[in-house]
Amino acid sequence: MKNNNMWSLKLNTAALVLIPAAVGINYIGKLFAGALKLPLWLDSIGTILAACMAGPIVGALCGAINNIIYGFTLDPVSFIYAVSQIGIGICAGVLAWNGAMKGIVKAIISGIIIAIVSALISTPINIALYGGQTGNLWGDALFAACIANNLPLWLASGLDELIVDIPDKIAVVLIVCGIYNTLPKKLIILYRNDQEIEKLD
Repeated sequence: MKNNNMWSLKLNTAALVLIPAAVGINYIGKLFAGALKLPLWLDSIGTILAACMAGPIVGALCGAINNIIYGFTLDPVSFIYAVSQIGIGICAGVLAWNGAMKGIVKAIISGIIIAIVSALISTPINIALYGGQTGNLWGDALFAACIANNLPLWLASGLDELIVDIPDKIAVVLIVCGIYNTLPKKLIILYRNDQEIEKLD
């Protein structure tokens, strides 16, 4: 999806309307995962979908607004993690704009890349706020095992984050690709600054 206006700050009306919808999807995803106690976050579906449809700037805005709302309604610490969501939105937008999410294999690889970006941003925050843990049962169990085996804190914390982020982001990207591919091409064009649109199939 080549687009010379990928970093344009001139957002059209359709892109602006997409932002609150994407934030709502994120919010519902997080509540769903929490209610079912899933070992996933599912809080970036809207961010990545918006990034695929309208580019990295819109993706970053969705991520930031998403965590600001979380901060006011669920957990004040979410404000700090807004930088992670911004990184997710930018990374997903760049990948999608360059056709890196076409097909299942590329989508999985994109999910892993987004997970690594998210982990690189979140790990220092986890260390500063929670001693390196994420609050996820699976991740924190691995963290405890790593610390017990005298691995460095940064490595234990990074693995803690990755063990959740990788399956989460792969699942989210696959969900997004499934949604994106059902949308009419004419609809996708509304969110772009040019007409060079290509499906993620």
